[in-house]
Amino acid sequence: MRYPILFALMTGLFWALYGPAVAQARSALHSPFKPYFAIGLAYLVWATFGGMFIMWLNGDSFSFTGQGITWGFIAGSMGAFGALTLTLAMFTGGTAMPQIVMPIVFGTAVTVSALVSLRNAESFSPWLPVGIAVIAVGIVLVAYNTPHAAPPGAATAATETEH
Repeated sequence: MRYPILFALMTGLFWALYGPAVAQARSALHSPFKPYFAIGLAYLVWATFGGMFIMWLNGDSFSFTGQGITWGFIAGSMGAFGALTLTLAMFTGGTAMPQIVMPIVFGTAVTVSALVSLRNAESFSPWLPVGIAVIAVGIVLVAYNTPHAAPPGAATAATETEH
């Protein structure tokens, strides 16, 4: 692929919109876990047909190795578990503070990815811990300074106490 930065930015965009979309689905379906079922269907459709289409465009063969399938399944499971735990984060109080949940998700993802890469590294830059600290500070700054709407029912309760 020739456009890694573009695709990385698009991934960030999609994942950034994932949380608000889950919240909308939860509200429309009146359940925190019905959206997770729909997410699974979306993964199945887009990953299967999208993957096959891109393989076809690239001229890839449709033969697979056991190790490749195993690691692909593990990767898919990590994505699915991430979707589940994000649903749980929102269901267990995160809807009252979504501005905190998403920065934690993204900051943790970047940090863990960097730390996992250390297992194959012979050495690493002393700037890595500095970067991780900056991410932690950034999570706090973004989480506490993101404007957000009042929780559902807060406006009604405020109006009732005024009368």
